[in-house]
Amino acid sequence: MQEDYIKLIFGLKLKQIRTERNLSLFGLSKLSGLSKSYLNEIENGKKYPKPDKIVILSEKLDVPYDQMVSLKLDKNLAPIGDLLKSKILKEIPLELFGIKESNLIDIVANAPAKVNAFISTIIEIAQHYNFSRESFFLASVRSFQEANNNYFEDLEQSVLTFSKAYQIDLNQTITSKDLEDILIEEYGYVIKENELSKYEALGNLRSVYVPKTKTLLLVNDIDEAQRTFIYAKELACNFLEIKERLYTFPWIKFETFDQVLNNFYASYFAGALIIPHAKIKVQLSGIFEKKNFDVALFLKSIKAFNASPESFYQRLTNILPKEFNIQNLFFLRFTHQAESNKFHLKKELHLSHQHSPHANENSEHYCRRWVSLKVLKDISKSKKEHEFDIQISNYPNDGMKYLVLSSATKDPFKENHYRSISVGLLIDRQLQRKLNFLADPKIKTQEVGVTCQRCAIKDCLVRQAPSVILDIDAKNKKTEMIVEELNNKFST
Repeated sequence: MQEDYIKLIFGLKLKQIRTERNLSLFGLSKLSGLSKSYLNEIENGKKYPKPDKIVILSEKLDVPYDQMVSLKLDKNLAPIGDLLKSKILKEIPLELFGIKESNLIDIVANAPAKVNAFISTIIEIAQHYNFSRESFFLASVRSFQEANNNYFEDLEQSVLTFSKAYQIDLNQTITSKDLEDILIEEYGYVIKENELSKYEALGNLRSVYVPKTKTLLLVNDIDEAQRTFIYAKELACNFLEIKERLYTFPWIKFETFDQVLNNFYASYFAGALIIPHAKIKVQLSGIFEKKNFDVALFLKSIKAFNASPESFYQRLTNILPKEFNIQNLFFLRFTHQAESNKFHLKKELHLSHQHSPHANENSEHYCRRWVSLKVLKDISKSKKEHEFDIQISNYPNDGMKYLVLSSATKDPFKENHYRSISVGLLIDRQLQRKLNFLADPKIKTQEVGVTCQRCAIKDCLVRQAPSVILDIDAKNKKTEMIVEELNNKFST
C-alpha cells in the first residue's frame, strides 16, 4: 500500500500541476517529450517515473524537483492524502463489499477534485454528528449484514459441524453446563466467578477473557441465558479460529475493523447454536399458520430457547429472510430509564431499505405512539420481567404499514433501566401470504410518525414537540409553487 500511495500522490500532483497550466496530456507529452500513454499511467498511479524523467517534468513545468517528489499535498488534495495513508482503508476488508483497492485508486486518480470535495463533506458531517471511528466500523458491519440479508450460510453450517463434533443435540435446550464442559475439557479454559464483582468500575461488564492463561472471568449475578451466550461466543472464537477478537462482554473498545467483524461472527455463531435454525423455523411456522395471533404461543417460543428475548429477536432477522422470504424488516433496540421521558435507539438493522423508524442524531423526539416505546413505559411501571405487545404501525406520510412485535425487559447492566427489542415487518403481499393472522382484529393499528418534529398527525395527545421541520418543508414547497406560477405567468 505504501508503494501504491507514493505512486498515486505523485500522479495526483502531476495532474493538478498540468491542469493548473491548462495543459492537456497531449500538450504535456509534446512539451516534455514523454509519451502520452506513459504520462497517463503516471497520473493514474500506475507508474512512478525514474529520476531523469522527474527532472524533465520539473524543468518543463517549472516546479522544483523537491516539490515534485514530496509526499506533502496542498490544501486542495490534503483530505485525499489523509484518507489514503490512514488505517481506515487498510483495516476494512474491502473485498467484503466487492471492492478492490485498485478500484479506489482509479476513482481518486480520475477525479481528484470531486473525490476531495466528497471526502471533505463526509469528514464535515462526521465531525458535526460526532461520528467516531467506532461508529464507522459498526456502520460498515451493519451494511455488510444488510447486503447479505443478515444470513450467513457458512456460519450456520459451522454450527452444525460443531454440534456433530461435540455431540450436542440441537433439538434439546442447550444449557451453559453443556458448553462449559467443552470450554474446560477441549480448550483448557479456567472459569472464575468471584473476581469482576470486586471492582465497582466494571459494573457494566459481564465477562473478561484473559488469553495468556485462558481464564474467563464472570460476574457473580450473571443469569443462565447470559452465561450460555458468553460461553457460546467463546466457543465460536475457538472453533472458528478467530485471532483478532474482543476480550470483554460487552465490548469496551476495539482497535481494528477485524475485531468488530469477528465479534459479529462470534455473536452470530452463538445465536445460531443456542437458537438452532431448524427448531426456530418450526416454531415460527406454527405461529404464522394460525388465523389469529397467539401471544401465548409466541412467548412460549421465546422461552423454548435458553436465550434472552433480544437473542430471539436477533435470530428472527436471520431466519425470516431466508426461510420465509420476508426481507423487508427492521430490528430496533431502545433503552429507557424509569421516570425519564427520554428514549435512546442504541441498535438498529434494516434489510432492503432504510425503514422508519431509524436513529435520529438531531435530538428530535421519537414518536410516542410506537409500540417499542409503549412496552418500555409499561414495564417501567409494572416491573415485570417481560412486557410484550404487537402493533400495526401505519405511516400515513409514506403509505407504509409495518407489523411490529416488541418485547421489553430489565436492562441487565443498569439499575432502573429497561430495554425494548422490536422487529418490524413491512406489510406487503409477501407478508400477507406468509402470515395468516394479519387480519386478526385484536391487533391494533396505530397511525405513527417518525419524530414529532416531522409528523403531520393532528391532535396527538402524546406529542412532545411541534412539527417545526414539517412546517418548514411545507413553507418551502409553497414558496416553490408560487415561484413556478410566476414563472409560467410571465413566460408568455
